[in-house]
Amino acid sequence: MNHRITVCTSCRRKGTETRPGFELIERLRNALSAAKETIPETFDVSGVACMAGCDQPCTVAYHSTSKASYLFGDIDPKTDVDDLIAFAKQYAYLGDGWCSSVDRPGKLRKSTLARIPAADSALEEQKARAS
Repeated sequence: MNHRITVCTSCRRKGTETRPGFELIERLRNALSAAKETIPETFDVSGVACMAGCDQPCTVAYHSTSKASYLFGDIDPKTDVDDLIAFAKQYAYLGDGWCSSVDRPGKLRKSTLARIPAADSALEEQKARAS
């Protein structure tokens, strides 16, 4: 199964011109490469111009086919990479991607902006209600 981590590249901390997304992408790719023996699935890391988390930069999304997606905010490339890698390991094992906030590592317990159900599970629930 293919997993993706998407990082906002336009996020800026208020009062600065620094865009931490580019640094975060590089750090995540390096950390995932170093941890590849302990993560059972592959994760592609890419950037996107905006994920509408401007008030809580830098934003990071985890998504995969048939799994819930997550959007995290207020991520710092210097201090939060370990938590992001720990979540990648956890997310890889979650069949539907669903987990409680208390189960998420470190800062990610409090920095979740959204958890979005997988599209196919939402369709299944809609079909079940219709029958």
